[in-house]
Amino acid sequence: SEIYHNGKYIFRGVSSPFTATRYHSLVIDPKSVKSPLEITAWTKEKEIMGIKHKDKPMWGVQFHPESILTVHGMSILRNFIKI
Repeated sequence: SEIYHNGKYIFRGVSSPFTATRYHSLVIDPKSVKSPLEITAWTKEKEIMGIKHKDKPMWGVQFHPESILTVHGMSILRNFIKI
């Protein structure tokens, strides 16, 4: 999937969009994303692919950054470790 993002946090320095590996069709229902969660990544079809807690150091993605097929996956993981 092509993933677009806000360029912050775990996506700092990562091109947008980038290709990511998804082994499933799970997505987050946009109606379920309420404060204190912030959407950080999405597909062209507006499927949510990343979220962040606004007040706590918590992030989540709906793709596999560790996959060899995810472009910039290692950069995303490095960014997470640095936070």
